[in-house]
Amino acid sequence: MRFARTVRTAIDTNILSALWSGEESVERVTAALNAAGDRGGLVICPLVYAELRGSPRATASFVDDFLDQMEIMVDWICGKDVWLLAAERYAKYAVRKRKQGMGEPKRLLADFVVGAHALLRADQLLTLDKRLYRRDFEELLLNP
Repeated sequence: MRFARTVRTAIDTNILSALWSGEESVERVTAALNAAGDRGGLVICPLVYAELRGSPRATASFVDDFLDQMEIMVDWICGKDVWLLAAERYAKYAVRKRKQGMGEPKRLLADFVVGAHALLRADQLLTLDKRLYRRDFEELLLNP
């Protein structure tokens, strides 16, 4: 008997906020979330939870109820390895930007924490901003 391997999918803030805001990508996002949920567990890092709370009209109970309904777990224990990897990749990005004469870094550290968390704690990242992660987390599987 063969057992299917479950795939753990980390979710970027933009995926969940697209659902709430009714963006034109909502059908694609819904399909991608459902497919990821069918393959295994869904998870967000604490930073994504904090960003979700900053959404318009997003109370703590709304966010918590939504995550419960969607069966999305918050990985509250975001260890030192995630922070160290995020710092390493952010530093490389900052050096690259300066060498290219592009001035100071424009991306937020949050993107690097989300990427590091997905790489170390999940099998893939569900995001609408693939290009942001391709260069700095090239080994990270991006979905959809």
